[in-house]
Amino acid sequence: MPVYSARVLVSLRPSVLDPAGEATRAAAGRLGVEGVAKLRIGKAVELEIEAPDLETARERLSLLSDRLLANPVIENWTLELAAGGQGQGPSSPVGEG
Repeated sequence: MPVYSARVLVSLRPSVLDPAGEATRAAAGRLGVEGVAKLRIGKAVELEIEAPDLETARERLSLLSDRLLANPVIENWTLELAAGGQGQGPSSPVGEG
């Protein structure tokens, strides 16, 4: 069965406050890094999944992203999916929620 490499990028919705991002932005200024006007923190989840085809892999990963990896009330997610395990093959965004 083919293996697909995926990256799910999870970020807070624009309307949600990000205290960790704001604290990090302020800390950058204290370190002497000026000009950081906006900083928001998210997460990246990288995984490999076996599926019979790309569409099935996308459907499984969309379900996983919607129900486990992201909180749909406060977070958005973007899925990048590539054919071949261990980072092989071209990567392209194929879904978001």
